Amino acid sequence: MGTPQTKSITEDPKLIEELNAMGPEDLLRWAWTNYGSRAGVITSFQNAGAVTIDMASRVAPDLRVMTVDTLRLPPETYALIDEIEARYGITIERFKPEPERVARMVKQHGEFLFFDSKVKQEYCCQIRKVEPNARALETVDVWITGLRQDQSDTRAETQKASYAPVSRGHVIKLAPLAEWSEGQLWDYVRQNNLPYNKLYDQGYRSIGCVICSTPTLPHEDARAGRWRWFNALEGNDKECGIHTNTMGGGI
Repeated sequence: MGTPQTKSITEDPKLIEELNAMGPEDLLRWAWTNYGSRAGVITSFQNAGAVTIDMASRVAPDLRVMTVDTLRLPPETYALIDEIEARYGITIERFKPEPERVARMVKQHGEFLFFDSKVKQEYCCQIRKVEPNARALETVDVWITGLRQDQSDTRAETQKASYAPVSRGHVIKLAPLAEWSEGQLWDYVRQNNLPYNKLYDQGYRSIGCVICSTPTLPHEDARAGRWRWFNALEGNDKECGIHTNTMGGGI
């Protein structure tokens, strides 16, 4: 399939209703059939990403797979990226932070600024994650994510289909596995012998940058291990900004 031109995305409640009624594989097939290389999976290579890529390999051939490489990912994540590329014969597009922005941030605030305050943690995420993700979104009209309702309270209302604002208007945002539980993901991974991030074997349930992700306890939600040094009284919603600031910019 050739590369389609950017389509003008107009918010259409009826389309969103139809998409929300589809299953995961049908959503992936719809994205590929209608948007080709203007649709893409953007994944951090947690289990939802691995499952989505495996499904797409069957129903949406050549669907683009992208990731934000913050340059601070755990070695286990980089190893998994290589393993997935080899297994599916794909080249994963990597969007990285701008070196000048990183250098200026580190010079002004230090390498580990995210320990100082929630504001500085969000600034670090802005430079290393949100801005590269915004650049990735400029290349697609359909953004396929691994968001799930059971990840945290802030994601409990996640729909399989919605619109997300970007600098040029909107993109269609799909979360094909929004209604899946953590257990369903693991069942699929094991039944299909999928590669997975080995940090899961160490008690991690949500994996981001190497320092900012920690294992969780059985009674905690999946994202409790993110930025653990901030507590609920400080208002940390455990979001890096990728799904709350889709246009980038900011600080």
